Amino acid sequence: MIESFDERMMRRALEEARAAAVAGEAPIGAVLVDEEGSILAAAGNAPIATHDPAGHAEIRAMRAAAEKIGNYRLSGTTLYVTLEPCAMCAGAISHARISRLVFGADDRKGGAVIHGPKFFDQPTCHWRPEVTHGLFGEESASLLRDFFRARR
Repeated sequence: MIESFDERMMRRALEEARAAAVAGEAPIGAVLVDEEGSILAAAGNAPIATHDPAGHAEIRAMRAAAEKIGNYRLSGTTLYVTLEPCAMCAGAISHARISRLVFGADDRKGGAVIHGPKFFDQPTCHWRPEVTHGLFGEESASLLRDFFRARR
């Protein structure tokens, strides 16, 4: 069976999540690609290591990509992330004008895309990406469950 591009990029995001777990961070990974499908940036969660409350995988990938292209606007890009983004990350995705968001696991407690505040559905949201969710959702959720189970 031939993997789709989205599947390949989500597998790459899962690699970043696993690396974050090895480093003692919550296993969440993100990959940001341009319109041609080239990876601009990939990152795992690192708020502990970076001493940064905004050190979420999505934010780290967006910052690296913006630095790389020399523009905070990331129009035409697709962000792949293993967990539904929180309100902070959803806000940053909107401000960056990311065209498409693909995420794996739902986050009923902290998610802000299809749960919680449903950030992109708010009338005050100025930019809404196309959203696809559930790709490798069970694998992403299992990685998180196993990580936190082992820490308890």
